[in-house]
Amino acid sequence: MDLSTPDAVRDELLKTDPMFRDLVQQHQDYEKRLAELAHLTFPSDDEQLEESTLKKKKLQLKDEIYEIMHRHSVGH
Repeated sequence: MDLSTPDAVRDELLKTDPMFRDLVQQHQDYEKRLAELAHLTFPSDDEQLEESTLKKKKLQLKDEIYEIMHRHSVGH
């Protein structure tokens, strides 16, 4: 499942849970920065390290987002 596809649980959480909304926003910010880094022809060592770090952080956020969505759907 992609965070950009419509999902009733995600949409409800975006409206009602500020922490969830912040996590999704942070995930989108990481995605935007990763896209910027991907367009670099010759990234520096620091930029390569940033890309690797952001990918890990983005994955952790995605796991946390889906865990919240799962708990919410099971609880309702």
